[in-house]
Amino acid sequence: MPPDTGNLISADLIAVLVAVTAGRPRVMTVHEGKGLPSGPFEAGHRSLQTGLRAWVERQTGHPLGYVEQLYTFADNDRGVEDAQRAISISYLGLTRESAESDGEAGWRDWYDYFPWEDHRAGPPGFFEGGMVAPLRAWAETVDGSSHREARFQRLNIAFGLDGFAWNDELVLQRYELLYEAGLVPEATGSIQPGPGVPGRPMLADHRRILATGIARLRAKIKYRPVVFELLPSTFTLLQLQRSVEALAGRLVHKQNFRRLIEQQELVEETGEIAADTIGRPAKLFRFRHAILAERVAAGTKLPLARG
Repeated sequence: MPPDTGNLISADLIAVLVAVTAGRPRVMTVHEGKGLPSGPFEAGHRSLQTGLRAWVERQTGHPLGYVEQLYTFADNDRGVEDAQRAISISYLGLTRESAESDGEAGWRDWYDYFPWEDHRAGPPGFFEGGMVAPLRAWAETVDGSSHREARFQRLNIAFGLDGFAWNDELVLQRYELLYEAGLVPEATGSIQPGPGVPGRPMLADHRRILATGIARLRAKIKYRPVVFELLPSTFTLLQLQRSVEALAGRLVHKQNFRRLIEQQELVEETGEIAADTIGRPAKLFRFRHAILAERVAAGTKLPLARG
């Protein structure tokens, strides 16, 4: 009796590869920005990570450094184009941007995909009229007062409305609500930008996976010093601050930020001065690696400014 091929499950390995360049959070993409580096887990791969590294290097020419497993997606109604069910095993990688890749691979600002997540200058201009208003209209369409109340509660928490504070870590929840409301092109299977909420769509479920990576990194920089994986070996305190702000999508209080960095002894002076600064010379610092052994849970504990 021939095997039942209808129950076959494939595994896709997907990388959210992040860098910070000149105060901009960047993500490696393929297919002219429409997808993340990815490929199927094959019999010849020694492990999941081995397979992931092979696909990323083949598609982008960029070797993987720090990498951790992000999440496994197994929904059968998201991003599936044929009868074979696919499990997406995603990873988060931190690196430094190299020269622009040739062909279809290249670095892109992650706020091209999630412009509503950048609150460094306050909520973007389209936030209230172009996103919150249609979300509220969608919440009104559900039958039953209790269901409507539940929807509005989700909106208020996710988007910081009606007395709730903006939580920079709820990236995935915000995207999922936009998807559920049909306000992003992926909800209809399209990868073409539409007239609705701004932001570049992506293939299959890749924007959802990118949202998960952003949320993980935003949470992680608050309790682990992973931001230093994204910085050059020496840096100024302003470069460090701008990198943290770029990732969080919010400003930090300069004096409090520097005080916490010094109190936690995360960095040490190199004795050198940055050559390309304008005005007052800026000292160069480096990450103090001994902190990892001294305090396993050391982190930046971001003093985010309230907007």
